[in-house]
Amino acid sequence: MTDTIYLDDFEIQDQETREINLFRDLRRQINHAKINSSYYADSLKDVNSINISDRQDLSKLPILRKNSIVELQNQAQPFGGLLALPIENLFRIFTSPGPIYEPQGKRQDYWRLARALCAASFNNKDIVHNSFSYHLTPAGAMLESAAHSIGCPVIPAGTGNTEQQLQIIEAVKPTAYTGVPDYLKVLLDKGKELNRDITSIEKALVSGAALPLTLREELESRGIKVQQCYATAELGLISYETNLNGNICEGMVIAEDIIVEIVRPGTGDLVSLGEVGEVVVTTLKPEYPLIRFATGDLSAALPGLSPCGRTNMRIKGWMGRADQTTKIKGMFVSPQQVDIISKRYPEILRSRLVVSRDGQQDVMTLKIECNSLNSEVLEAISNTLTSVTKLKGNIEAVPKNSLDNDGMIIDDRREMD
Repeated sequence: MTDTIYLDDFEIQDQETREINLFRDLRRQINHAKINSSYYADSLKDVNSINISDRQDLSKLPILRKNSIVELQNQAQPFGGLLALPIENLFRIFTSPGPIYEPQGKRQDYWRLARALCAASFNNKDIVHNSFSYHLTPAGAMLESAAHSIGCPVIPAGTGNTEQQLQIIEAVKPTAYTGVPDYLKVLLDKGKELNRDITSIEKALVSGAALPLTLREELESRGIKVQQCYATAELGLISYETNLNGNICEGMVIAEDIIVEIVRPGTGDLVSLGEVGEVVVTTLKPEYPLIRFATGDLSAALPGLSPCGRTNMRIKGWMGRADQTTKIKGMFVSPQQVDIISKRYPEILRSRLVVSRDGQQDVMTLKIECNSLNSEVLEAISNTLTSVTKLKGNIEAVPKNSLDNDGMIIDDRREMD
């Protein structure tokens, strides 16, 4: 018997049923997007949704990257042809660095973050102190909307004004906190300094910044049970931590109503289970379809199910950034170029371009794990490296499994003064 509480039964549904329903809804989304979004009418014009029945089919569709959205919105403001419902269906419009303009639909819990709150034991008996920003960016509204959907009143604290926030906490006695983990520590430290009683806070859902083990342990030593979630302004909730009888479960469970893929950085190709790659998300919300949106974040899928009972796939959480494009001898070299080279030679199992300095010169070395390699193939790979990157480099064959499974395609080791 456990004390696990689910938002709804979708979290514990049969995995095969979930996949069938997701791809049924994806086919509807593709048809909807092609009819109502000028961007998808063009980018998916040759795609017949009937042919998209599983993840291998999905992996053949084009990737959409954040920098592409910036360009699209510059060409056709404000939403770059991605909006797929009339403007009267929107509730708010936010902006994020880029700038990127993000719409919020009128549906309750539009960003689907209630699952993460529920997994962190939030319920309608809690008053939530929300320290995410309410100014132009959506984080504050994202968490407030989710809290309201499960019946929690919210203190819209926002960022800054720490002493005023402490005064409110002492008076109103919220039991739960949402915000970045670092600011929760600021509140606790400042509260102790000013002799403010803020011990009412007993649980927290944090996001937007790293949660090192040392910080988690410190917060919990001060009486606050902390869980984290992974969300973005464009996509809403992607994954969230869960617990079993109060103990944090390994990894983060993928949210319902989205499709998450892990792909080789710089490409749209799926990686094998457990291999680190870029997180790519497909949403099913009708207002703002994002099909194969590349987050630029690295993670890896975990095998098996979470002990908390939720049946969706799990990822390890945020593991760094996937954009490793770098400039070598005045030329930009990208992970996509390294992938092009690797795909031309079946002998290559895994590759990594290492960039270093020799005196005042940039040096690039393509390290390759391979089945077998003779001098003829080695020379051909070298020529291809030059042809693709327009730069000369070295080829180094390395033992199988010697390149770390960390999603690194370009390893820039140069020390720049």
